[in-house]
Amino acid sequence: MGIDYYAILGLTRSAVDADIKKAYRKLALKYHPDKNQEPIAPDKFRQTGEAFDVLSDAQRKAVYDQFGEEGLKNGVPVGNGEDVLWLPGYTFHGDPHKVFSDFFGGNNPFSEFFDDNHGDHSNGFGGLSGRGRKKQDPSIERDLVLSLEEIFHGCTKKMKISRRVMNEDGHTSSIRDKILTISVQKGWREGTRITFPKEGDQGPNNIPADIVFVVRDKPHPRFARESNNLVFVAKVLLGKALTGCSVDLPTLDGRLLTIPINDIISPGYEKIVPGEACRYPKTQRPRRLNHSIRH
Repeated sequence: MGIDYYAILGLTRSAVDADIKKAYRKLALKYHPDKNQEPIAPDKFRQTGEAFDVLSDAQRKAVYDQFGEEGLKNGVPVGNGEDVLWLPGYTFHGDPHKVFSDFFGGNNPFSEFFDDNHGDHSNGFGGLSGRGRKKQDPSIERDLVLSLEEIFHGCTKKMKISRRVMNEDGHTSSIRDKILTISVQKGWREGTRITFPKEGDQGPNNIPADIVFVVRDKPHPRFARESNNLVFVAKVLLGKALTGCSVDLPTLDGRLLTIPINDIISPGYEKIVPGEACRYPKTQRPRRLNHSIRH
């Protein structure tokens, strides 16, 4: 007669997809070996996983409904005449924990049943050592690479993320894209952190992680940023280094400054030009543009 997958889930053959998911959710939670110490639990958990693996797949379910377990596992012909193809037989992969994880979007859906002071005792999980509080996933950090021009002028950056989102049935999930908008403020320092709370993967029993973008400086062809300064390196001919000269300095906002040098220039010489770096927020100390003029 073969295995009756509907009976394992406590269903009739008229069951629809929503019925199958509801039945699996109930029995998987009931017989999960981590929570049910009865000797029969591991076997029941495996049977439940296999039954759901078959009945939740439209093609497998159709073959099983028509040909039973024997046809499902041995394979059946599809088509007519010369166009007949042999549909390969089904073999359960043997890992009910994978079925469980794929369905719930994680390995621990039980936290929703636990609380320090109360719990859902009808499931047999209520109030176990206060283990039921949902925990937030660790923050996910990503680099936000900005050019000095973007930091000088300020800009808007749109960052695309992909995350797991719970479906409307509350039990299954899917991967979806989302655009996060960052308003880059003038003068943000390297290492500035921009946090989008709870924009990580969703699950039925977790608090999504925060997404954190960390500002990183993009290499610039003329300037380097060091602490509060912008550094410009210029090469000066020996004759001019000994007799005085001027250095042309292009700024980030498109101006050209002519900087007079009246000192004798030695390697590593620096001249400070105040007030020509990025305009920083008022809460931060004023910056200056630091030019290192090298012989």
